[in-house]
Amino acid sequence: MGFSLFGYDQGLMSGLITGTQFNDEFPATKGSSHHATVIQGAVTSCYELGCFFGAIFVLLRGDKLGRKPLVIIGSLIIILGTVISVASFREHWGLGQFVIGRVITGIGNGMNTATIPVWQSEMSKAENRGRLVNLEGSVVAVGTFVAYWLDFGLSYVDSSVQWRFPVAFQIFFAMIVFGCMTQLPESPRWLIANHRKEDAKLVLSALKGVDVNDHEIESEVLVISDAVHLYQKQQVSVREMFTGGKSQHFGRMVIGASTQFFQQFTGCNAAIYYSTVLFENTIGLERRLALIMGGVFATVYALFTLPSFFLVDTLGRRKLFLIGAFGQAISFTITFACLVHKTPETAKGAAVGIFLFISFFAFTILPLPWVYPPEINPLRTRTVATGVSTCTNWLCNFAVVMFTPIFISSSDWGCYLFFAAMNYMWLPVIFFFYPETAGRTLEEVDVIFAKAYVDGVQPWRVAKNMPKLSNDEVEDYAIQLGFYDEDDNDKGNMLVDDKPEALENSSSNSGSKKESV
Repeated sequence: MGFSLFGYDQGLMSGLITGTQFNDEFPATKGSSHHATVIQGAVTSCYELGCFFGAIFVLLRGDKLGRKPLVIIGSLIIILGTVISVASFREHWGLGQFVIGRVITGIGNGMNTATIPVWQSEMSKAENRGRLVNLEGSVVAVGTFVAYWLDFGLSYVDSSVQWRFPVAFQIFFAMIVFGCMTQLPESPRWLIANHRKEDAKLVLSALKGVDVNDHEIESEVLVISDAVHLYQKQQVSVREMFTGGKSQHFGRMVIGASTQFFQQFTGCNAAIYYSTVLFENTIGLERRLALIMGGVFATVYALFTLPSFFLVDTLGRRKLFLIGAFGQAISFTITFACLVHKTPETAKGAAVGIFLFISFFAFTILPLPWVYPPEINPLRTRTVATGVSTCTNWLCNFAVVMFTPIFISSSDWGCYLFFAAMNYMWLPVIFFFYPETAGRTLEEVDVIFAKAYVDGVQPWRVAKNMPKLSNDEVEDYAIQLGFYDEDDNDKGNMLVDDKPEALENSSSNSGSKKESV
């Protein structure tokens, strides 16, 4: 529901920003002049600026407060910001108040979107973690679907209700998130990290449906406790985020952040936030028909999220990234080519390209950047690194949403050429730097990066060749890789620089152990 609100706001402004009642209330947003397009971009993108600051707060204070309190506080902030925006009137510095309300709402949403994926990853089993976190990304499209059709339905209302009600409807989502989160447990990994091991056992036993004293619970608590002990010697410093070695803190943080960077700069929010504007101004449809096409666009968007539930764990993250980037590149190439010499017929081809783009995006690139960063980063830096990736999303989101109207007004096809090129550039990044994490525990991912460093190979090759590990095998690998080296722990690092001799036959030992299991 928290991510439905995220999607709802993406679709919300697409119909409102050029709506008659909204333009009458805030005249500065009216028209297609350069000044008007700048104002439209600023009013729409200020929300992303708020989200960025919300994510920064999580980055700085997330581990202290806990996952659950952050989401509860974020939901209350969203409600406050929404009330401020809805109460905006032209006579009383209305547009400024509307913008302030959107920034405050964004702060709350930034806190939630930076926290929920981490909480979900830490609450999930390895075999279904991808599907559950994927659900968060996919329901973004559901929120967008609701926003587009609500905007269309209220376009027939000849009063300020036309825009006030859709804005106020954000409270509905926030109240559900608030109510549900008060009844849900804290992350067991956070509980163990804060010396509440017995509470963590209760949560794990409830999640797995076994007795609190079951061996499986004891084994998992041991693995998590070892990981926590490993990373708790010092607080995470800025310097530590830039370390390499076996921990690969910096490299893993960059991989996670790159998924959010490319998600934005490959064109998703240029299409989602401004699809109605694109259909009306670029393709030349009448206003009402453009709104209907926007609703159809959102419906296709929502429907094409469904395959991701089945593919994210079966096909895996890496292949879906490659399919998505390639499909998006082809889609925007079609749109760009059709608009270079625009006619009524080629404009229809451009619309096909936009619909093709959102279809590929929905089942691949929409959910994956929310699934991948919490998986790829170690426990010690997970909150900070995921916060960095979320901040990257919001900064890039702000830039894309701010400048897309200006880009479109200066060139019908230029922005599509740019986004197509960015998708083509992303393909080699995915191939050479993104290891597969599907079906792996979060502790196994630590082993993959450490073993890649020790063996001098790329992590994606280790992930491809290394069999799935049991909790006991993860412990064995951790010892072989020198995770618990006493001298290194005293220095505040998790790893040593020397290659452990025990690793020479680790792959064969793991394989034989897997067979015995």
